[in-house]
Parts: sequence; structure tokens; C-alpha cells
Amino acid sequence: MGYRILLIDDETDILEFVKYNLERDGYEVYTAQNGAEGLETALKIKPHLILLDMLMPVLDGIDTCRAIRSAPALKNVMVVFLSAVGSEETQLQSYDVGADDFINKPIKMNILRSRVQAILKRIPPTESEEQPIVIDKEHYQVRKGDQTLMLPRKEFALLELLHSQPGKLFTREEIYSKVWGDKVVVGDRTIDVHIRKLRQKIGEEHIVTVKGVGYKFEPAE
Repeated sequence: MGYRILLIDDETDILEFVKYNLERDGYEVYTAQNGAEGLETALKIKPHLILLDMLMPVLDGIDTCRAIRSAPALKNVMVVFLSAVGSEETQLQSYDVGADDFINKPIKMNILRSRVQAILKRIPPTESEEQPIVIDKEHYQVRKGDQTLMLPRKEFALLELLHSQPGKLFTREEIYSKVWGDKVVVGDRTIDVHIRKLRQKIGEEHIVTVKGVGYKFEPAE
């Protein structure tokens, strides 16, 4: 499935670095630069995992974690601290307020990626079930449960086409014609790139590849 991860850190370079690397792994990544903004974002997007800095303005990591654990809508979210303050006392304090893990800065990306994968595997199956995809043509939006996705024009058109007839196999030629038009010349890998990006955003299992032929949309069960 497409896991949602929220990064909360007041250091822009860390946000950009971690976001870039996690998005390469296929996660849907959001960012916030202080605890208050992070809490507001978390309530809006319902992430599966929050990576949380300890020392931040407005609302620090400890108070943010405490607020997350007090919010019924976020009761199942996983919380991991990323902090340069790695003393035993600080780590114990983070666990006391409900953190699931603690990773020291400076961040070693290969270790972070491994820990993220391990933590997400601990999400109960009922929490990782896919929600139905709803296409809102009037407002040019895609809704997945209580989450709203804003897609680039061609990604939206491609998803709208596949979604219009669930289970129907659309050939690559049909997709090129209906999404890009007969007069537009595009590369052979164009569809594949757009399909990969859609899967990252809506979940791997919704779009099925029929090798050498095309693609079809399968709704959530």
C-alpha cells in the first residue's frame, strides 16, 4: 500500500533530504516545520508514521508527541523521534510520552530507511486495508477515504480513464489515444512512468499490469 509519512522538523535541509529519499522508496511524504503545524497536518492527512524532531519552536517534540497520543484520530499512528539530543534521559522521556522508536542525528539514511520499513510492518492489517478511490471530476480531485489527492493533469486523466471501467483492460494504444491524443508523440516509457507515480499515491494493488498489453483498475475489496 502507499504509506503516508509525516516529517516534522524545523531544519529545512533535513526535511528535504529525508523527504527525497523516502519518496524514492515509494512513500507519500508530507512535511511540517514545527510541532503545531505538524499536529494540524497529522489530523488532516492521518499518516501511518510520524518522524518527529525533539527541539522545535512553537511546540517541541515531547509536547507534540503527547498531543498526538491524546488525539483519538491519531491513536494508531507510529511515532519515531529523530534527535541530536540522544541522552538516555531524553530517550526515556520520548518513550514515556508514547514514542515507538528513537533515532539519533546525524541521520544515516540507510539505517533510517531500514527502521521505517520495520516499523511500518508493525501496523495491524486492519489499519493498512486500502480505502476506495473516488474521482471528483468537478473539482479535479481524487479522494481516498478521508484523504484528498491533487494529481498532475495527465496522471488525473490516466486514473480517470482506468477508473471509468473497473476490471476492463485498456491497451497501451487506447491509453495513448485517450489520454495524450493521436497527434501527440510521446516516449515508449511515458505510460509506465505515470503508472508508477499513480501507484505511489493510490496504492500498488489498484492498477494491474497485463504484460505486453496494458493496464486495468481493480477497486478495493
